[in-house]
Amino acid sequence: MTLAEVLLWKQLKGKQLCGYDFDRQKPIGRRIVDFFCKELALAVDVDGSVHDHTRERDEQRHQEIEGLGVTHLRFWNFEVKNNVGSTIKRIEEWIRAEEQRRGWPGRQTPVKVRRSRLTRNRRPTPDPSNGGELPPVAVSQIERPSAVARANASSLLRRGRERVCTANIQ
Repeated sequence: MTLAEVLLWKQLKGKQLCGYDFDRQKPIGRRIVDFFCKELALAVDVDGSVHDHTRERDEQRHQEIEGLGVTHLRFWNFEVKNNVGSTIKRIEEWIRAEEQRRGWPGRQTPVKVRRSRLTRNRRPTPDPSNGGELPPVAVSQIERPSAVARANASSLLRRGRERVCTANIQ
């Protein structure tokens, strides 16, 4: 993906734009578009400077995609990189107009609650009144390896060292 595509994808993925699901690099007929929303039949492409020399082919591609009943919005890399907000705003305006045209109620973007790594793993949050440390664990609560486990571990280590030493001698 180009930088412009990455910037736009960050705003489209996960139903962030008006609550609609977008896919990335989606085949439409014989063509592949950068982003596609099936529910809206909306394709979004980000074109780079190479498209300056392929205008006729791009126009033919645009006609093919729209001939399949898909609305095809195109943006320039430069435009997306320098002002991704205006690109998102134009896509959102198109979506709101389409919702109105179809008589659909306007969707709201689902609110995502940002969770820290600690809350994702469901670990307790440190208590700031105690200097930010977790409550101390009693020594009796710590599991210590049994004597048999310690003996097995040390014998494995010794055998490993003996193999290394004998391999060096031969």
